[in-house]
Amino acid sequence: MLSAKSLFQEILDNDESFRLFCSIAASGEAQGGWENGRIAALVPQSERALAPKITRHGADEDKHGRIFDALLNKRGLRPVPVPPETDYTMLLERHGIGLAHEKLRAEAPLTVQDLVVYLAHSRVTEQRAAEQMTMLRTYFGDHPDIGRAVKMISNDEDNHLAYCHEELLRLAQAGHGPAIQRALRACALAEIRIYRDVSLAVMAHMGRILGWSRTRSALLAAGIHAVYGYERAAGWHRLVSLRMPERRNALGGPAPTAPEFA
Repeated sequence: MLSAKSLFQEILDNDESFRLFCSIAASGEAQGGWENGRIAALVPQSERALAPKITRHGADEDKHGRIFDALLNKRGLRPVPVPPETDYTMLLERHGIGLAHEKLRAEAPLTVQDLVVYLAHSRVTEQRAAEQMTMLRTYFGDHPDIGRAVKMISNDEDNHLAYCHEELLRLAQAGHGPAIQRALRACALAEIRIYRDVSLAVMAHMGRILGWSRTRSALLAAGIHAVYGYERAAGWHRLVSLRMPERRNALGGPAPTAPEFA
């Protein structure tokens, strides 16, 4: 039976596919940690109260990268180079989504408009991350090897998404509503296209590793295209809506310490 659970179980059971999956995930999380760290350092004076939350966000991303590395180490595996076509975070940056790395490497303070772009980008991508981790938590939350990691990361992603909602609503009340909606729409429409392309690339690599038949690979590709069709028609709206979250001030404290998964 072709299902999300059986697909991921197959990836999990094979060392090479699991190694690629964790390597891609760890690389993206590490990149997110660097980006948030630089943004926190460059927050304008008028928004300095936001800096500790951005720092916390980055610390969580760094922690997730270490967790994926530790899951590899637990099985005696080493990371592999991430194929460029599967690098979701870098592809978003190359397509102008979020803040350019050139800007983040400079020392000039960011503007409030830059923070709008950053938070809109985060709101869209954290929605995707939260949904993926909810799926993994549902299927593998009790798994003896990855369950604890999945639940920890899923909780963090829910916190990140709540933080984005709350901060964007605060900025909307301060008069930035139209800019926020423009940034959210542009980011969402670009993200669903890049997510489709990355999903196709990842599945192609997994298919070669796991020896999938042409029929099975074609069915998976058709499913990815179908999801994109739905998201392009209407599903993208879930990525741009804003509502006050139940988790208030979700990143308002220091990042909790957590044992590494060795």
